Amino acid sequence: MPLIYGRSIGRCLPKLGSTRPLLSSSLCQDALQTNHHRPRAIILQRLSGLTAQREYSDIKLNNKLDLLALDQKWRQKWASLRSDSTSESEPGTGTGPESKYVLPMFPYPSGTLHLGHLRVYTVADVVARFQALQGHKVMLPMGWDAFGLPAENAAIERGINPATWTKSNIAKMKEQLDVMNGSWDWSRELATCNPDFYKHTQKIFLLLHEKGLAYQTEAEVNYDPVDKTVLANEQVDANGLSWRSGAKVEKRKLKQWFLRISEFRDSLLQDLDTLAADGAWPERVLAMQKNWLGKSTGATIKFPILAFNQDAHAGIEVFTSRPDTLFGVQYLALASTHPIVVELAKKDPELQAFLDTLPGLPADSKVGYLLPHIRAVNPLAYHEHTPEASKRSLPIYVAPYVIGDYGEGAVMGVPGHDVRDHAFWKTHHDEPIRFVLAASEDESTTAMANEPFVDHGIMTEHSGLFKGKTSKEAGAALLSMLESASLAKPMEKWRLRDWLISRQRYWGTPIPIVHCGSCGAVPVPDEDLPVTLPEVDDHWAQGKTGNPLETLTEWVNTTCPKCGEDAKRDTDTMDTFVDSSWYYMRFIDPHNQDAPFSATEAKSLLPVDIYIGGVEHAILHLLYARFIYKFLMTSSLMSSGDEAPDKVYEPFKRLVTQGMVHGKTYSDPTTGRFLKPDEVDLSNSSSPKVVATGETAGISYEKMSKSKYNGVDPTDFISQYGADATRAHMLFQAPVSEILDWDESKITGVTRWMSRLYDLVLKIKSASSESAGSALVSPKAYFEQHADQLGSLSREELAQWDANAAIWREVQTTVASVTVSYNKVYTLNTIVSDLMSLTNTISAHDGADVSVQKEAVSALLRMVAPITPAFAEECLSLLEPSSSSIFKQGTASFPVADGTLGLLQPRKQTCAVQVNGKLRFAVEIPQPPADLHGDELRDWVVGRVMETDEAKTRLSPTANSSGPAAVDVLTSAKKIIVIKGGKLVNFVL
Repeated sequence: MPLIYGRSIGRCLPKLGSTRPLLSSSLCQDALQTNHHRPRAIILQRLSGLTAQREYSDIKLNNKLDLLALDQKWRQKWASLRSDSTSESEPGTGTGPESKYVLPMFPYPSGTLHLGHLRVYTVADVVARFQALQGHKVMLPMGWDAFGLPAENAAIERGINPATWTKSNIAKMKEQLDVMNGSWDWSRELATCNPDFYKHTQKIFLLLHEKGLAYQTEAEVNYDPVDKTVLANEQVDANGLSWRSGAKVEKRKLKQWFLRISEFRDSLLQDLDTLAADGAWPERVLAMQKNWLGKSTGATIKFPILAFNQDAHAGIEVFTSRPDTLFGVQYLALASTHPIVVELAKKDPELQAFLDTLPGLPADSKVGYLLPHIRAVNPLAYHEHTPEASKRSLPIYVAPYVIGDYGEGAVMGVPGHDVRDHAFWKTHHDEPIRFVLAASEDESTTAMANEPFVDHGIMTEHSGLFKGKTSKEAGAALLSMLESASLAKPMEKWRLRDWLISRQRYWGTPIPIVHCGSCGAVPVPDEDLPVTLPEVDDHWAQGKTGNPLETLTEWVNTTCPKCGEDAKRDTDTMDTFVDSSWYYMRFIDPHNQDAPFSATEAKSLLPVDIYIGGVEHAILHLLYARFIYKFLMTSSLMSSGDEAPDKVYEPFKRLVTQGMVHGKTYSDPTTGRFLKPDEVDLSNSSSPKVVATGETAGISYEKMSKSKYNGVDPTDFISQYGADATRAHMLFQAPVSEILDWDESKITGVTRWMSRLYDLVLKIKSASSESAGSALVSPKAYFEQHADQLGSLSREELAQWDANAAIWREVQTTVASVTVSYNKVYTLNTIVSDLMSLTNTISAHDGADVSVQKEAVSALLRMVAPITPAFAEECLSLLEPSSSSIFKQGTASFPVADGTLGLLQPRKQTCAVQVNGKLRFAVEIPQPPADLHGDELRDWVVGRVMETDEAKTRLSPTANSSGPAAVDVLTSAKKIIVIKGGKLVNFVL
């Protein structure tokens, strides 16, 4: 069997073809317009063993399949096809139901693609190619999430402009993408750092500002004193440290810009039902979105205060969604920012010292500070029938688990019916926990002594007059009673807060606002957009931190667009989530200078049909994208007066989330330390040894990281095995949604299969040439013609029918299963295994007609083409020399069932023969008639079995003495059992 090998092509193999600019911009201009494509002769020189004179027409050299040369050949041909195509045939330019928009989440240009990138972009390209083979006009664009703090930090470390670092990384990552055999539409390429892009980001901001949805106000923020910028909550770890600089994060009051996402909270929540239909979005993501929105229906309840020599409020308002648990309140807990806490801290040094420790505490900390000289009273205490336990005054704590901007910054502590309250109370008190709810009326409590009861249930004896009532009934009655006494009012609360977009850094989209002493915050006129980032090379050269825009007086000082007086530009830039909230809309109309996109293109190409990316973006990115899409689709950019008022606007019809890629990790069994590659002896891969000690190293699969020495460069892997083998291996190892434990050694299974399939193609090609004059019209015509003539066929003709039917039956079932898997996406791994089985079936039936074998392999190659495009193209070009590219616009086709499956039921089946439950042998017998059952089926099957030579040898008294002992089963059997429609017969003696 020929071997598959790949010649080393170095880390980054440039794309062959045209030398058009990478991007067009100002800050991104120079390097992005540099031609990064090397001359063809240099590329050929890097492909060791290949010369500029060699053509790629013969991929099989010296009986070896050269996958790397194959990749190069077909990347060249695809580039040529794209350059020859007309605008009408370009992907994504069509309108109507045949258009498909497939989009992977665009990458941050960090320098190199990792295996996580390889996985998501492989999945995206496979889905896009499958859709193209089904006749759709597919748009698969690519761009770069190019702004952000990492580039700025890299600029400071290296003394270079962040644009330079970003552009260099884009060039490297683009070369990596090009060797993946992807079908990216580079004509739509964008980078968010390009002024041609962020001009429109600024325009969208101004549209929001015009509608009152972008506003500036003072807010408490997370401030990184090292990077000198505001951080989002998710950028602060559990210890209160910045996730990038490691600095202790400070809480500061700053004037910040917000987007009023809260105005869209109802539709953001309600429209999740649309996304849930038919499993379009994963349930896990929908649940995370709902939780982040956090709608709660309940009431604010006022707890009067008993203050001893303290200036305090008359009462504390608490929001609760469970007024039925009021009888179980045993304490109140306040957030550190609650007005009472802030006021008391001015006079209580111990309280202030406690507050100073809170930023460094983990989110689940159970610490608390008991406020002295102040107590609270349960509002139910004033009712004469309230139990005495609920009338006692309540301690008041400051607790870090209480969130200051949710509810009223206060919670009522109900240890018996809330998990966090239970843990907090047990930490600070030895008093018994009061349970006021039970699962049923005859139970004093359904909670174990150490567990709270958190469900709705029946009120217990601790609930006074409400004993025996359902908790929902009691909650409504309690709320009504307190509301009439002005101690409660119904209320709806949301966890969602307006989106803070201000960042005190340079490398981001400038906020297009001018601050005037007379006119206030004034929008920059459209004709003056974009407000571009100024060059500040001295800032980077000197390694300065902070935002250079704040000190660049020439840029900051300007005139007011409204009154013409002196004014100052806003020096904040936008959070990069703003860029990614709408970039998918720019892809549909990337060269529009006048607007972010045209309404015509939006109506024909949006929303995105399939959006693919990591589940780590399940909350913020997707939530912000949904918000901005809803806004833009109802804005002046789209208004035509014909939109239905209740129309649902969602940016992504279907969301596919892929699992992470974990790498094989070796560790020292004694210390647990992760081992570097040169510290592990892998001469016996099944038993790796620690070089220093000789001990067997521990093996585990961990998230890839430099500290664990388990990273894999996908370009190195491709340069060794070829892009197609790498793609197939990537998909074959695990379902798309699950974690992939990357194991390089297992790729041999994929390469062996590709080699067998290639040999099969060559064999059939040769046989087809020899029998060119006797080809079948089509397999379908053959089976339809002969299905009713089986009784008159000779033994040889029946044998060929059986071989033909076995192959074509497998083709038909595989077409069905593979089509389902491509559409589901999450089961792409099963496609490779299905096609391996089909390959084996075709190979096993040498007696089949060559035309049937050829049609079967042709269908197989078209089914595998989305996964291994270059390999499939090469094999089909050998099998069908007159055919064009599988992926040529207008000619692409994916196999479909031809309706012959009903004609292809096997004439014979394998029957396993047992004696007393032990297998003796297996034989081929005819298929039993469909109308036989019970004893008739048993007798028929036994008769066919006993007619076989094997049965005559093994189950008759005249058996050969040299073979196994024969048994006269027909006379000795007490019972004969036939099951599985005659596929097993057991003679019980």
